[in-house]
Amino acid sequence: RTCSTAVTILAVGSRPARPTTIPFDDQRVFDTDSILFLDRIPRTLAVIGAGVVGCEYASIFATLGVKVTLLDTRANILDFLDDETKQRLLYRMLNAGVVMHFGEEVSAVSIVESDRIESHCASGKVVTAERVLYAAGRVGNTDHLGLSTVNLDIDKRGLLNVNEHFQTSVPHIYAVGDVIGFPALAATAMHQGRLASAHAFRDSNGHVNGQIAMTPLAPLPFGIYTIPEVSMVGATEEELTKDRVPYEIGHAYYRETARAHIMGDTDGMLKLIFHRETLQLLGVHIIGERASELIHVGQAVIAYGGTIEYFIDNVVNYPTLSEAYKVAALNGYNRL
Repeated sequence: RTCSTAVTILAVGSRPARPTTIPFDDQRVFDTDSILFLDRIPRTLAVIGAGVVGCEYASIFATLGVKVTLLDTRANILDFLDDETKQRLLYRMLNAGVVMHFGEEVSAVSIVESDRIESHCASGKVVTAERVLYAAGRVGNTDHLGLSTVNLDIDKRGLLNVNEHFQTSVPHIYAVGDVIGFPALAATAMHQGRLASAHAFRDSNGHVNGQIAMTPLAPLPFGIYTIPEVSMVGATEEELTKDRVPYEIGHAYYRETARAHIMGDTDGMLKLIFHRETLQLLGVHIIGERASELIHVGQAVIAYGGTIEYFIDNVVNYPTLSEAYKVAALNGYNRL
């Protein structure tokens, strides 16, 4: 069947990368999809790739008591995270028993015995484990679309380049979601699809004839489901330092809220980053239980250009983790 359209939106998603150097059998050597069909919890696990999914699985298995070794070619995990939050996540993962080898390229994986898999690094290091999870990236589902017939190029991972309206180099063909790369999150992908559709039909932000003012758009939130959970929205300290923006921070630790003691999770932290002169909220970074739920309060304040005075001057329910916003705002204000 052949269909003709004025506009095409490609939302074909992605799949785990499966390089030929890795002997995937989905019984001892897994990708990030097939690991869900693991027949038992192994004693040891090597995770190749310390991206979002690799870190999530590493922390989950470590919490289950598995001895996990995490390998990655990069010098650190999750470069886009605020450094302080990242260090806290690293500490918690290390404390859970995860062994980390950074700057290591896995050149080969060999199945020596049924429960003995060796991951060979270019440096000569060998990591032995009962099972191996390869979590080093995903590839776009574009290889069978025949995109070359419409002069669309894909990169080596099968991903498409788009502009700010999610248009490819062929203006009436849009692409959204995993197939355009980072951040490749479900919520982000759904939002991208909506914006692409609105632009394709010139219906800005879902309203017609310009009768209703556009809703301000906040930066996209990130949710990382490691243990502990991590979430962020807006700028990091590193970005603001690079851009020479005068900023201050405010901390709130979960242990300062009654709800955290009720829940039994007192190790979390919420950090606000705000403009030192205007007090405008610029970023929110949370690590701890329900981080990806809490982040949306900060996202709304950022979207409307609010300041930390919103948290100082307004009442929040008690006992809730949302109290951490008030604690962090007061902490930051007292630094000025």
